[in-house]
Amino acid sequence: MAVPIHYSPKVLVVDDDTTNLHYLLRLLHIGGYDDVKMAMSGREAVVEGTAFNPDIILLDLQIPELDGFDVLKVLRPLQNSGVYLPILVFTAQATHDVRKKALELGATDFLAKPLDATEILLRMKNFVSMRYLSKELNERNIDLEERVRERTRELEQSYLDIIHRLGRASEYRDNDDGDHTRSISDLSAKIASALGLSSQQIRLIKDAALLHDLGKVGVPDSILTKNGRLNRIEESAMRKHCEVGASILANSRSPLLQVAEKIAAHHHERYDGKGYPAGLRGDEIPIEARIVALADAYQNLLESYGQTADAVENAMAEVVNDGGKRFDPAVVEAFVAVRRIDFR
Repeated sequence: MAVPIHYSPKVLVVDDDTTNLHYLLRLLHIGGYDDVKMAMSGREAVVEGTAFNPDIILLDLQIPELDGFDVLKVLRPLQNSGVYLPILVFTAQATHDVRKKALELGATDFLAKPLDATEILLRMKNFVSMRYLSKELNERNIDLEERVRERTRELEQSYLDIIHRLGRASEYRDNDDGDHTRSISDLSAKIASALGLSSQQIRLIKDAALLHDLGKVGVPDSILTKNGRLNRIEESAMRKHCEVGASILANSRSPLLQVAEKIAAHHHERYDGKGYPAGLRGDEIPIEARIVALADAYQNLLESYGQTADAVENAMAEVVNDGGKRFDPAVVEAFVAVRRIDFR
């Protein structure tokens, strides 16, 4: 790709010799470089190198305040920004050790004093072309990365939309309008946060909790909508919803569905080992399921107590009383802390 005619590269010239500076300025003007900044010390070079954002730097190693080596050290981050930045070093003492040190610190090439006009302009032309191509490539990469991020966001949103709709599908068979599961999801996320889980874990639990009762799609309507207590056979059929939900969600490569599978399978386990379907005890129960188990039970208690002034207090008291039995004590403690914040 050729450098377009309209491209006007920025040039930073660093030298404390005014004669050299004037010579280079005239030479650069002849070569078509009109956007030029000068610096006569290492400190000025650092300031201009950061603020001016040059496309190429001509740097003398023998300058006051900070020498050329120090300037190379300070400007090194500019070279690591993803865009190629050529730095041409010129010195009257281009010994092997000097060249080696400068190259290690990020110098691109050397120009020996006295300076040769033709050599300077030819090398600059080549390095400026490389700089331009590097900037073009970087901009295209940034554009591509943004497109990928945008597409990823769209896919994630579609994915979550499906999760929400699956959650609602299981609720409709339970004569629920959706508030029940959303409340469980929100409370589960708050408890997870109070427990100090990572932001990623919190997001996964919040979304996966929506599917905790997905397995109810496999429970007969006569059982789901029955008024009063279930008999032994009906209770056994209802309990199958844990295994049904887990089987629907099993073997997914999605981290969200993997968490949802754990929750669906084990949100009716008890901390004391008397729950179902596997009779897991304590930390054998996945933390995600321990959290959702409490949030689910609390929401059910609230709804069973009705819309009374004492409903919240009674539901909280029952949950706290079941700490160490039905619920993980640490999860109960986090739940109480969350509710205290909610009622401030």
